[in-house]
Amino acid sequence: QVQLVESGGGLVQAGGSLRLSCAASGSIFSINAMAWYRQAPGKQRELVATISRSGSTNYADSVKGRFTISRNDADDTMFLQMNSLKPEDTAVYYCRAEHGVLNVGYWGQGTQVTVSS
Repeated sequence: QVQLVESGGGLVQAGGSLRLSCAASGSIFSINAMAWYRQAPGKQRELVATISRSGSTNYADSVKGRFTISRNDADDTMFLQMNSLKPEDTAVYYCRAEHGVLNVGYWGQGTQVTVSS
């Protein structure tokens, strides 16, 4: 099993930056792709960015050019650097990891990001 703990959320003004972290523990040697999702009030959870074990990345169109996903397998951490934040980025951000040959998904508890206008 894998445990994921997010941190780094908070309140920021529009145009500002935040860096989210996701610390993994447990059976980390079998973690494959990782991703950030977010869920705004009254909306469905949506994919923000993904990063493969080899480091390949993909982003939602709404965050391309503003957010950067990265991972450091040496200390089992994934990051999301968020720049030029907009009020519509306000959401709970969740970390997800796919584990093992069956790519079983694990979720963190989420961290709140609030962007004021």
